[in-house]
Amino acid sequence: MSEAKIKMTTPLVEMDGDEMTRVLWNLIKEELLLPFVDLKTEYYDLGLEYRNETNDQVTIDSANATKKYGVAVKCATITPNAARMTEYNLKEMWKSPNGTIRAMLDGTVFRAPIIVKGVEPYVKNWKKPITIARHAYGDVYKASEMKIPGAGKAELVYTAEDGTQTKELIHNFKGAGIIQGMHNLEDSIESFARSCFNYALDTKQELWFATKDTISKKYDHTFKDIFQDIYDKEYKERFEAAGLTYFYTLIDDAVARVIRSEGGYIWACKNYDGDVMSDMVATAFGSLSMMTSVLVSPQGYYEYEAAHGTVQRHYYKHLKGEETSTNPIATIFAWTGALRKRGEMDNLPDLQAFADKLETACIKTIEDGKMTKDLALITTMQSPVTLNTQDFIKAVRTTLEAL
Repeated sequence: MSEAKIKMTTPLVEMDGDEMTRVLWNLIKEELLLPFVDLKTEYYDLGLEYRNETNDQVTIDSANATKKYGVAVKCATITPNAARMTEYNLKEMWKSPNGTIRAMLDGTVFRAPIIVKGVEPYVKNWKKPITIARHAYGDVYKASEMKIPGAGKAELVYTAEDGTQTKELIHNFKGAGIIQGMHNLEDSIESFARSCFNYALDTKQELWFATKDTISKKYDHTFKDIFQDIYDKEYKERFEAAGLTYFYTLIDDAVARVIRSEGGYIWACKNYDGDVMSDMVATAFGSLSMMTSVLVSPQGYYEYEAAHGTVQRHYYKHLKGEETSTNPIATIFAWTGALRKRGEMDNLPDLQAFADKLETACIKTIEDGKMTKDLALITTMQSPVTLNTQDFIKAVRTTLEAL
């Protein structure tokens, strides 16, 4: 392609990451973006070493930059555990960057599988993508926890500003145990509900929402009530005019219905349910590497990312100089999602068209029988060509240049 590079007017916020996905990040930029787009980004290194060096300030800075520019693209990052503390010589066990960014942007994460011919869902009746809408604030991700050493009484205590207290017994412990205190905010639940209703109208899909309100009669029931109230007051007429349905059910009933369905709807879940169910849906559609993920805030900020982790096992092979066959599709689609949204916001049709074209090139390359090992192992195609990481990205570039 000899024509001039596609211009950008406003930068994207670029959040680099860790391990094998960091390697993919550079390959994607070198092969699939920089030759075609005059890429403008404001760069933040969210690799674990730099987060440690800056006491995680870089994560906060990247979220603030997203508020400034409106669109971000994020590489997968390590959330450290005890083993990572030693491996990276960390000052402390830093929190999940995703959790920090989601809390600051108060957004909802929408995840949907990328469907290609030859990679058939494990659930045979799934014909259309199922989009998981995950609430991105609070619950277990913002919980306070305590180990109980022995017998004693544990209580929830709320002290109002005037000093009056409300108490609720958690448990009379006879011996050692554990407790966890979770919270959420009505403002955040309202934002979650509006993001879901808006996204359903934008994408013309039905919306399901599920909690466990029969057991959690205050916590989960509040989610259910807020959704219903906002739907009735603000969205019911618009949904009916668009021929769409909003549907509430218990989480266990929802799981059964999802398995029996043919797909084609948004399934809204609380934070932990969405974390688990998005992995289940992605894997059942074929591969975690074939899942888009976008954080949408009610203020109109967008942060695109891959739905999977940093592919640690492949990275250790890569460090030894061994060949890897890591699927870059979800990371490429994070870039295309961000570029398309940037183009939409800045009225740059060429940038939007490029994002569409790159996605088409990815899907066509796989449907032409060229793929990474994870897909070659599950494809229904006869004799697929299994490519290593670099060669697959180069094959996508060849397809892109021929379109």
